[in-house]
Order: sequence, then structure tokens, then C-alpha cells
Amino acid sequence: MEFSVVEGLRTVKFDLVFSLGLAALVLFAGYFVQRRVPLLSRTNVPAAAVGGLMFAGLVYALRAWGVVGVSLNTSLRAPLQTAFFTTIGLGATVSLLRAGGWRMGFFWLLATLTAVVQNVVGMAVAAALGAPALLGIICGSLTLTGGPATGQAWETKFAELGVAGAGSLIIASALFGIFVSSLVGNPVATALIRRRRLAAEGVGAEVRSEEDEFWALSPTVAPEEFEEGRRERAATKGEAELDAGVLIHNLLLVLLVMGVGAVLSLLLKSPSFTLPDYIGAMVLAAVVRNVDERTGWFRVDGRAVGLIAAVALALFLVIALMSLELWKIAGLALPMLVILCVQVLVTVAYALFVTFVLMGRDYEAAVTASGHVGFGLGITANAVANMEALVERFAPAPRSFLVVPVVGAFFIDFSNALVIGLFVNLYTYWM
Repeated sequence: MEFSVVEGLRTVKFDLVFSLGLAALVLFAGYFVQRRVPLLSRTNVPAAAVGGLMFAGLVYALRAWGVVGVSLNTSLRAPLQTAFFTTIGLGATVSLLRAGGWRMGFFWLLATLTAVVQNVVGMAVAAALGAPALLGIICGSLTLTGGPATGQAWETKFAELGVAGAGSLIIASALFGIFVSSLVGNPVATALIRRRRLAAEGVGAEVRSEEDEFWALSPTVAPEEFEEGRRERAATKGEAELDAGVLIHNLLLVLLVMGVGAVLSLLLKSPSFTLPDYIGAMVLAAVVRNVDERTGWFRVDGRAVGLIAAVALALFLVIALMSLELWKIAGLALPMLVILCVQVLVTVAYALFVTFVLMGRDYEAAVTASGHVGFGLGITANAVANMEALVERFAPAPRSFLVVPVVGAFFIDFSNALVIGLFVNLYTYWM
């Protein structure tokens, strides 16, 4: 820890160890607040986001009052980000895609097209408002379909392209989407089900896919709830308890894939087309997992990978949010709000008139549409929360609980990375 003067303000700079310890403290605070504020828990706002934003707000206040500036060591951000997306790749198996039949692949296509529509609409509205066109991508699939983790992965690129306060804009947009997705998804789907008489109320059933551990990796899930559910599943399936050896084996596998994936990312780099740094590791991880499914060579354990994912995502998000410079986004606050409001209307309309119609116009299609709004504006946890509320009120929807969480948690990250890269590169080319 050292002191210096930055922009005329006395600033304390924390080293890596102190920054990591502070991140742990802030994450604990985030969990404490998130579980005790009903609005935050109902809308599935990640605890890392709650704690990180509280800290960023405190830093902003200290700076505004001229008390002291705060600078953190964020060198762990990049490896934690890559570790998380590597675990995403390790969960994306061909068997999962096949399990959902044609609906899985078709819904993946619809979700990918949603990302394209969000970017087109975002850039068009930004241009109409006289705001930077890149703000339309930030308030498009980068943070809505992508969520805060994907958004933060592109922060450096958008900063290089001249977007001031890119990190703060990304988080503001992502959190707006997380809040709204839980508020609009269910009312729309409920009205649709009642109007078309797709199911009778009062049946109620809690139905989850066999792969529920995938969507349960959200840092909003209470550890005791996740542990209790994991033990019940393990007992039911006759699985052994997860021990340190299995966890270390899978952690080393993740690190190895990250290293080789970094080399692959360098080979994939092109001056004419931008891709996120994590893409090599994520693609390689998917290859490793699918080879392991056939051969068993790598001994991938889904439970261990899930725990690694939860830790990496929570620490990555809290460190990213703690280092936000909130004072840099004031000038773009109004245009961003307008773009996001338009995006909500467009995404809901897409779910109603495209997802619902093309997925079959039945009760399952309505539940799928609600889930699509959940992760199309927020994160996979929002999608599952939306669908759970519907099945508790109406009837089971097993196909939706297989298709939506898997596409929202894994497959959309692959195609959305390409969509974002395409739009960023088109902008770079034309400008």
C-alpha cells in the first residue's frame, strides 16, 4: 500500500494481496445485503454486483468530497475472466445440444438473432440521439444478451475505441437489464398464457432439468442451498462426494486449457477482425469436454468445474466493479437510458412475436419466451427465476427447463462473441 497524488487528489494505491483481501470483504458484504433486501434477491442481482457497486459508490463519494482517491491492483481480473469462460466451454457438450433435440439448436439460433437485433437497434437509436454508435453495442448484445461478465471482457477494446468510462457504462447497462428482465418477463408470459388459455392456474410444479447444476452456478445462489441440492443429487445418482483430489485435477485442467487457449487466441488474432481474449480458451475447453465425453481421457467433473466457475465469476465481477470510475459516465447517462428502454421493448416484442411463435405457440413456448426475456436482458438466473414462477402458478414445462438454461448459460456465449466482434469490426471498418 502506497500513497501518491493523482489529478491533485491524495490517492492510496493497494497492492495485489490487499486488493484481493478487500475484494473478499466486499463480496461478503454483497452477499449479506443481497439476501436481506427482497428487491435484490427477487431480481437475481448477483451479490458480487451489489458489493462491488457499493464499494465503487463509496470511492466515488470520497473522491467527490476531496477526501482521498483509491486505486486497486486489478491484475487478477483477466485470468479470472478467462477461467470463467473456460468453465463455460467445459460445460458446452454436444450431448447437451442433442438432448434438447431440434428445439435446442433452433432456440440457440433465435437467441443469436436476438443479439444481432439488439446491436442494430442500439446503434440506430444511439445515432438518432447523437451519441457514439458504440454505445448502442454496449447497450445491446454486449451487456443484455451477454451480461456483466461478457461486457467486462470487452471493456479494454471499447476504451481503446474511445468510449470514455466504458467499464462503468457496461456495468450500468448490464445491471439495468438484470433488474428489468425479472420485472417484465413474467407479466408478459402470464398474460399470454391466460389470453390464449394455454394452461390452467393452480396446477403448480417445480420442474428442473437434470442439468440444473449449470444454471445454479450463479453467484446469487446461496452456498448452503447449492450444497444441499448438490448432495441430494449426488445421493440420488449414487455419486461420490467431491473431494480435494478431483477439485485440484479439474482446476489444473482449467489452468492448462487457459494456457494453451491463450496461444490459440494469439493465432486467431487478426487486425481485420477482433475477438475477445478468452475465445481461444473457451473454444479449446469445448473441444476438451466433448473429447472427454467420448474417451474419458481428461476426467472432467461437472461439479468441480461448477465450483471453479462460481469462484472465478464472483471474484472477477467484484474486482471489476470495485474498480469502476463512476464519475466518467455522467455525460452519457440520458442517451443510455433511452437506448435501454427501447431495447426492453424490442426484446419483449421479439420474445412474443418470434420466440413464442416459432417455438410452437403452446404453453412450453410461452415459458421459453419468458426465459428468453430473462437471459436476453439479464442473466441465466433471471431466465430460470422467470420460468420457475410460471410453473409454480400453472404447469410443468420440462422442455423449457432443458433448452433455455443450457442455451443461456453456455451456447449463446459462443455465438454472441462472434456477433459482438462482427459489429465492432464493422464499426471500425466504416469509421
